Amino acid sequence: MSSFRIGAHVDAADAVAQAKAIGADVAQVFVGDPQAWKVAGPAYPGGSEALRADAEAAGLDLYVHAPYVINVASTNNRIRIPSRKLLQQTMDAAAAIGAKGVVVHGGHVTGKDDPAVGFDNWRKAIDALETDVPVLIENTAGGDFSMARRLERIEQLWAAVQRANGAENVGFTLDTCHAWAGGMDLATAADEVRAITGRIDLVHANDSRDDAGSGADRHAHFGEGSIPEDLLVGVVAAAGAPVVCETHGDMAPDIAWLRERLG
Repeated sequence: MSSFRIGAHVDAADAVAQAKAIGADVAQVFVGDPQAWKVAGPAYPGGSEALRADAEAAGLDLYVHAPYVINVASTNNRIRIPSRKLLQQTMDAAAAIGAKGVVVHGGHVTGKDDPAVGFDNWRKAIDALETDVPVLIENTAGGDFSMARRLERIEQLWAAVQRANGAENVGFTLDTCHAWAGGMDLATAADEVRAITGRIDLVHANDSRDDAGSGADRHAHFGEGSIPEDLLVGVVAAAGAPVVCETHGDMAPDIAWLRERLG
């Protein structure tokens, strides 16, 4: 029996039943349209309270993935300010369902910007947040001006958020597909990230359709992508955190595949 808690991204409207059906211990959900600038709350019968109660009764750990449109690093006020507002709304919705964390992409600046401004915008965003739910910054696959693609950028980002009020509430999500596509060495990625952040709170375990260093964020089911099995299993084991699988389609085989190999 694996000691790892393993699950998948599921539809919030039917989260608990879906998680049970695929043998998940962990369920990640959206609390609204991931491409929209508002949080509607989970589309679960009975709302947030019912989802929280049903998940607790099922022994299911919930995580929330923040909307993709959020980019708190941006130097553009018309993106950064709504992003902060949306992040706060997401944190509030996550607290209402008893989520253990909110996954947020690291975001990016433009080629004309000093990356230091983006890192400091992250510090200001954490400073402004009012929440007890951990913010779990996720590494990203592509972009030369991203805040969390490469280890040196993650180091600079981490130094910035550690200066914020609420820094103790900031954690890290390691995505295996993003790390592979972003050019990290999966054999050492977990240890190198932990050396910077001191923690890995969640793993997004996904194979990659594309080659190492491609910069392409294309998830694949385990065994169907380009990441060697030993590297994929090794990085998840080394991270030692709860696991969410995020490839479209039936996730039951992926959960079973990983459980079998983690032992």
